[in-house]
Amino acid sequence: MLNEALRLMRVFHDLAQKELAEKLGISKSYLSEIESGKKVPTLDLLNRYSEVFDIPVSSIMFFSESLNKDVRTEKLRTFVSSKIIAILNFIAERSGHSHAEK
Repeated sequence: MLNEALRLMRVFHDLAQKELAEKLGISKSYLSEIESGKKVPTLDLLNRYSEVFDIPVSSIMFFSESLNKDVRTEKLRTFVSSKIIAILNFIAERSGHSHAEK
């Protein structure tokens, strides 16, 4: 999720890929590969992100980890919700049959 965190930082600061690539001293295509997850940024590059956005590398990493947790939490919430709905539908169907038989 580091790639997503870096992309979101760029978007939040309203920078085009070309603008940020110039500030970081890398090509736009390399930045695109990082943001899409095809490449992993080096520690040196993370330090440059830190300088450009005036944020510690540790905060970038924490933000990245937080994004990952949110995705897992949302997937888990969706999965559990679907199971609860299935159980409630099952109970409703069985209750409906029971009442119809009485």
